[in-house]
Amino acid sequence: MRKINPERLRVTVGRPYPNGPIVYENGIRFTIFSRHATRVWVAVFETIESKTPVWEYEFDPKKHRIGDMWSIYVYGLPEGVYFLYRMDGPHDPGEGHRYNPGIYLLDPYAKAFVGDIHKGTMKCVAVHDKMDWTVDVRPHIPIENLVIYETHVKGFTRSASSGTAYPGTYRGLIEKIPYLKGLGVNAVELLPIQEFGETYLGRCSLETGEELTNYWGYSNVGFFAPTGRYAVKATRLEHLDEFREMVEALHAAGIEIILDVVFNHTSEGNEQGPTLCFRGIDNAIYYLLDDGKYLNYSGCGNTVNCNHPLVRDFILDCLRYWVAVMHIDGFRFDLASILGRDQEGNIREDAPLIARIAEDPVLRDTKLIAEAWDAGGAYQVGSFGGARWAEWNGKYRDDVRRFWRGDAGMKGTFATRIMGSADLYQRSDRSPEHTINFITCHDGFTLYDLVAYERKHNEANGEDNRDGADDNFSWNCGVEGETDHPEINRLRVRCRKSLAATLFLSLGVPMMLGGDEMERTQRGNNNAYCQDNEISWFDWSRKERAGELFEFYRNLIAFRAGNPVLRRSTYFQGRGGEVDPAAVDLCWYDSSGAHAAWDRSENTLACRIHPEENGGVGLYLMFNGTLNAVSFTLPAGPWRLRINSAAAPPEDYFTDRDAPPVDRPILPVAAKSVMVLASTTLDNLT
Repeated sequence: MRKINPERLRVTVGRPYPNGPIVYENGIRFTIFSRHATRVWVAVFETIESKTPVWEYEFDPKKHRIGDMWSIYVYGLPEGVYFLYRMDGPHDPGEGHRYNPGIYLLDPYAKAFVGDIHKGTMKCVAVHDKMDWTVDVRPHIPIENLVIYETHVKGFTRSASSGTAYPGTYRGLIEKIPYLKGLGVNAVELLPIQEFGETYLGRCSLETGEELTNYWGYSNVGFFAPTGRYAVKATRLEHLDEFREMVEALHAAGIEIILDVVFNHTSEGNEQGPTLCFRGIDNAIYYLLDDGKYLNYSGCGNTVNCNHPLVRDFILDCLRYWVAVMHIDGFRFDLASILGRDQEGNIREDAPLIARIAEDPVLRDTKLIAEAWDAGGAYQVGSFGGARWAEWNGKYRDDVRRFWRGDAGMKGTFATRIMGSADLYQRSDRSPEHTINFITCHDGFTLYDLVAYERKHNEANGEDNRDGADDNFSWNCGVEGETDHPEINRLRVRCRKSLAATLFLSLGVPMMLGGDEMERTQRGNNNAYCQDNEISWFDWSRKERAGELFEFYRNLIAFRAGNPVLRRSTYFQGRGGEVDPAAVDLCWYDSSGAHAAWDRSENTLACRIHPEENGGVGLYLMFNGTLNAVSFTLPAGPWRLRINSAAAPPEDYFTDRDAPPVDRPILPVAAKSVMVLASTTLDNLT
């Protein structure tokens, strides 16, 4: 960027729409909303570290204000200029006003940021909205066909064990696309990449002494901007190109990108928090307040006033930008129940924002996934938003974990969950693709830890192990944490394989936590939000040690792709056997071969899926969640063995071509294991 000469700048009136900095060939238009400000300044800075602007201009409210919009056009400013705002107005916290003209403010509509918010050097950057997408083709994968891989951009490749040239970056992720393709996933769900306040938390790790930061990124300051902290270079505009390169590379590989977005709160926190953006622009409009105090349905100090018409427009503008300009394929909405709270904080069944997102014409092809709860007590799994919205199914996670842990009486609930949670979604005329099934996610134990720890071990977070969930429905297989006991370690591998098999055999959309396939551990930490270190980073050396599990995951994903019944968008009805009982679309059995008795407490269960539901290939699924081997009586075949989670490779998975026949009527299923048989027509057999 050329050096700024304030004497050559010329200011004229702007336009009230669109919001944000708009770059033109001969200058920049600055437009910002504030209803209650009485004075507004825009300040331009020469460098990132500059504390004093090289040029500052005060808007004339008679010439530069239209309604609540303040706008000027500055001739002579080049693209890439660093800028901030200042605002003055009433300082009356009881009425919600917290103006302070001595504080520089970030523009919520800025498309790029540079600098360090902790050091007070963060600046907005004025950039073009245009991206060079000449080679990008979006995959447009139907949601029922997705296999979602949730990961953190930095943590995915930050460790030296990743072997990447650009560890911890967008380009580092590009380097691992062949790995993702080899695994078989076709969507990545990225923890927040919108610019966030990686603020220091005021405490240190008890293990290392290092100062802890908000590593996960659920602390937005820039909603329209990909963060530069995951770029190789981020001095001015380079990180935008690097982000675009990542999107293009994923799309070229047939992989969609889902962003985890945070509209429920910001990094400004509660009354003691910093003034960074919204608080200094129009606190009374952007946040939910009660007598000037922040309502805290997010658990993070504040709650965004999502259903105020102006805030609603801001969120929609933001989502449209990520889809239309940045080519994003979908969104997972953090603490999405807050999107349905009105301006008094009450949950609305007809929340305007939720309906508007669903019906927005720009977003019609976009995946919409809700984390259908919040920290204020709302829990809407099964009832969020309507036909366009899928949901993280927290009940699936908990009930599947409880079945495999061995909790009594889980058989019926387990059956409901693996067949698409009809009790939650069918009642509202929704279908299996509305349930995003997961057993692990970033928030909680990894799969490795789920069967190695019964208690959380969050001491490294510096909160005396008070943080994180206490009830994880986990089981340590007899020993807490790491052990050299070969039988326990073998049992743990079997449990991990059985949990993974359950996920990919279930109706609905599977989401796996990145690293589970290589036995990634967080050492029992179930709330690693502040661990920007080896606790959170992928240790790629584990992939070789966990080769059995990786191959099993890969095979499960392939099995799911080859059996359309597992991706169906309608529920089984238990009908079709009026003349021939064997013709029922789905039938449940006990291990004895009798129809399932749902009042029995043992965690053993089988189901038969009719061949007509699966392109001519019937399936028989057997689940043994007990600590003992159980003999299952089989229905008439012929049957071939496809999956056995208790076996070591190569006998844990067989392709349809090499699957061995099962020539006996009773089959032993090992403790804590899954077996899947397939029946084939004579045509298929030949």
